[in-house]
Amino acid sequence: MLISTPSRKERIMSKRFEKGPQLGDYFVLRRKSKKASFLDQIEAIVDWRPIEKLLKTKLKRKANAIGNPAYPVLPMFKALLLQRWFNLSDPGLEEALYDRISFVRFTGFSIEDSVPDETTICRFRNGLIKLKLMDKLLDIINGQLEELKLLVREGAIVDASVVESQRRPRKVVDVMSEDRAEDELPDEAGKSEQNDTVSISYSDDKDAAWLKKGKRGYYGYKVHVATDSRDGFFLGGHATPANKSDTGEFQELMGAVDLAEGAYVFADKAYSSFVNRTFLAKNKLNDGTMDRKPRGGSLTEYEKLRNKAISMARYIVERSLGTFKSCYSFARARYLGIEKVEAELKLIGMAFNLKKAVRLLAKEIG
Repeated sequence: MLISTPSRKERIMSKRFEKGPQLGDYFVLRRKSKKASFLDQIEAIVDWRPIEKLLKTKLKRKANAIGNPAYPVLPMFKALLLQRWFNLSDPGLEEALYDRISFVRFTGFSIEDSVPDETTICRFRNGLIKLKLMDKLLDIINGQLEELKLLVREGAIVDASVVESQRRPRKVVDVMSEDRAEDELPDEAGKSEQNDTVSISYSDDKDAAWLKKGKRGYYGYKVHVATDSRDGFFLGGHATPANKSDTGEFQELMGAVDLAEGAYVFADKAYSSFVNRTFLAKNKLNDGTMDRKPRGGSLTEYEKLRNKAISMARYIVERSLGTFKSCYSFARARYLGIEKVEAELKLIGMAFNLKKAVRLLAKEIG
């Protein structure tokens, strides 16, 4: 592994941070509006100490590996959340950290010193990915929301959604995998019968794949997501190439969700298979998977009514995924590669959960 060494600027910045807050920071802290801002409300509900402890512990030995020993880890992580809430690129985040006092106050960077540049922000994020810290950070945040009785794991809803690649393919193919029709039966292993070996276009996003939905082709990924069944908080998820079947991702997805025995798991027809239903029964979870019409047959009246009831419950996860795409620009990935797309999903999930928590508290108080 190539180990980078701190630059002169980073060594100077490190010494400045050791001095603690400076005079200008005092006035930044005093300059607050009478009404609590969104970022002030986030500060009121989050205990950052366990997050800081995790980051310091895990990043300490790898500081040189990610090339960012100068800036404190907690402000850097807070900056990544700001990036999601305000839909900023790395250069845009660097500029905002210079210009917006609310950003300086929230992160804890000193107003009298330089802020991390776009390269430093990118390296820090990549360091979190390499050390596989996104799940642990999500668990800490969700655990605190559970302690506040905001996130309640009464059950889970699972779904998948296509996220287009950050790159446009340079060569169009005539044949591509087609998203499995709802009434198509999976094989005994719960895997798709679709052809996942179709050649894709040439692109530097090597992990992406083609998928045809309806009459349109997509080049990118699928994100497989689980939310809680009451409010739609993001519980966990992962990414695959777009041509992967939903059915075969169910058990991995449920492994990221900590549910008590007897909780309901809601899912659409794409997850209906003997293997998945057996998995739910074995783990003593109630099966809320929609029934699939048998080949050459039809659903009973009871199955139709059951499917309708489950469909009404599933709108929560669809609404959450819709917010990911419309408010967090996740219809198209920002970065290349499946690891970075998955990390982006989890960063958005953390930002989404914190913002939802603030809104739920506001409703309770109001």
